[in-house]
Amino acid sequence: MNKINFPGLGLEFNISETAFTVFGLEIKWYGIILTTGILLAFFLFYYLAVKREMLDADTVYNIVLLILPIAIIGARFVYVVTEWDRFKGKGFINMINIRNGGIAIYGAIIFGLAAVLIYNKVKKTSSLSMLDALAPAVMLGQTIGRWGNFVNAEAYGWSEGVDKLPWRMELEKYVIDGRLNPPEVTSVHPTFLYESIWNFIGLAIILIFLYRKKKFNGEIFFAYMGWYGLGRAYIETLRADSLYIVGNIKFSVVVGILCVIAAIIGEITLYKRYKEEQLEMSDYKSAFEAVKVALSKEEDALKQSETEEVDEIEELEDDDEETLAEQDLIDGDINEIEPDTEE
Repeated sequence: MNKINFPGLGLEFNISETAFTVFGLEIKWYGIILTTGILLAFFLFYYLAVKREMLDADTVYNIVLLILPIAIIGARFVYVVTEWDRFKGKGFINMINIRNGGIAIYGAIIFGLAAVLIYNKVKKTSSLSMLDALAPAVMLGQTIGRWGNFVNAEAYGWSEGVDKLPWRMELEKYVIDGRLNPPEVTSVHPTFLYESIWNFIGLAIILIFLYRKKKFNGEIFFAYMGWYGLGRAYIETLRADSLYIVGNIKFSVVVGILCVIAAIIGEITLYKRYKEEQLEMSDYKSAFEAVKVALSKEEDALKQSETEEVDEIEELEDDDEETLAEQDLIDGDINEIEPDTEE
């Protein structure tokens, strides 16, 4: 049972990590919350991929069935690598036993991204279009998934400067600088909440504003990378339970900064390509309009020529009719003045 309080808001929670038991197997709230996030993320991905990106429904099912297990493997792999001292010498089974806890979302994103790129490379389809549909879905899953950390009373921050914050969080157990329940700690940053809210705001911006005015493939994906990387890099500086690479260098801070840099480079590169394509299309359009005008003039001239020829033919026909009429008159007059030869 985890006791979690928000004294500034007058909220108190006593939450069991286990939701229920089936045949002796404990079903954790963390797993239920993550599964809910994954399902809702799938529905959003399906809608954006099929309705907005015009991808085939079978392609959506295939990529989901491919990236889900790969993302889970990647999340566990990165966690084990960054927490190697905890797993070293304890056997392979202990490393892959995900029920004991321990996944890193960046591992899921990196491995999942690699799977998408390879899949589209083999199928010779657009990776950027698919990633544009995936990015908001992943963000939705992250928004929901962080509440699994709340249930587990984890993903919390440092205590410095927190005492006067109305949203400060109190836990029954703290681990700060390797010490369990240090006496000077009374409240900590609810960093799980910070990240959930940050992702939700980013999701709203992407769906309400960016996706409606999307200009080129990859625009949404790199916007997600930049937004998530920026927020995660900062929030990780507040966390007391981050994963470290070497010494005091936090893995998530480094990856977050790299995501922001990659997002800026990606957006600029794709935007330049988009402007060049627009300029090229404008040149084609101008040339097409010029050809269209020339053809229109040629058609008008041809019609005018045809009209003049018809008029000439009609005039000639009128002249012939007048000539025949005059000839008839002359013949008639001649017949009238001829002498009667019969006696």
